[in-house]
Amino acid sequence: MAQGNNSIKKILIVAFALCIVCSVIVSTAAVALRPAQQLNQELDRKTNILNVAKLYDPGMDVEETFSDQITARVVDLENGEYTDEFDPDSFNSAEAARDPETGRRLSGEVDIAGIGRAENYSTVYLVGDEDDPDQIVLPIRGQGLWGLMSGFIAVEGDGNTIVSITYYEHSETPGLGAEVNNPRWQSQWEGKEVYDEEGDLSPEIHLTKGGADSEHEVDALSGATLTSNGVTNMLQFWLSEEGFGSYLAKFRSGTDPEDAEDTDTNFEDVEGA
Repeated sequence: MAQGNNSIKKILIVAFALCIVCSVIVSTAAVALRPAQQLNQELDRKTNILNVAKLYDPGMDVEETFSDQITARVVDLENGEYTDEFDPDSFNSAEAARDPETGRRLSGEVDIAGIGRAENYSTVYLVGDEDDPDQIVLPIRGQGLWGLMSGFIAVEGDGNTIVSITYYEHSETPGLGAEVNNPRWQSQWEGKEVYDEEGDLSPEIHLTKGGADSEHEVDALSGATLTSNGVTNMLQFWLSEEGFGSYLAKFRSGTDPEDAEDTDTNFEDVEGA
């Protein structure tokens, strides 16, 4: 006896066939669109770097401007020197952090940014002359209230004076923690100083409630204490010797990371400055 169209068997067969067809379509689309997605992600990264360096203008040719103005280099975070072991155009810090050979697990005492693991190498972006940059753009990330916040901070070529800060990825509360990308709040960072003394690898920059009144303070986000704490913690981590502290110290001491030959000697010289 022929089965009716409403039989359980026919319904399951049609549902299964539909799932297979939809899966093929979705998988094909994902594969086909992946190159375009990667290009868009790369364009967004370059736009954010130009933006934090205050070089971005709407309608500009991002690729051309980035190529003319920005030089990417990979830095060994332990000694603050450049390395040619990795291609800066393809090096992925997040992947490096997960790899036991290029990353490290952070103890609870050290991991104030709440990232679990950190890379031993990271890409920095030099604005202007590669040998004597006008600015240095550094990637930063850390936990906010609801999740990981990722962004960039730009400092002048002196390795200390902040130009700007921006976040390209976060899940903070609109109107509260999400104000990290409010231009009015971001404008407070210009001219602030990261360190107190030339040879000090401990950053002093932090967010404070009740009004910033020093060159190391920025007003906290109103109503977003945990997000503000997250911003302070990630800067305290990434600008310390656990992150870019040794690298920036060479600029503050007048030592070019390219010319440093004896890591231990140069590092001791910086600390004793």
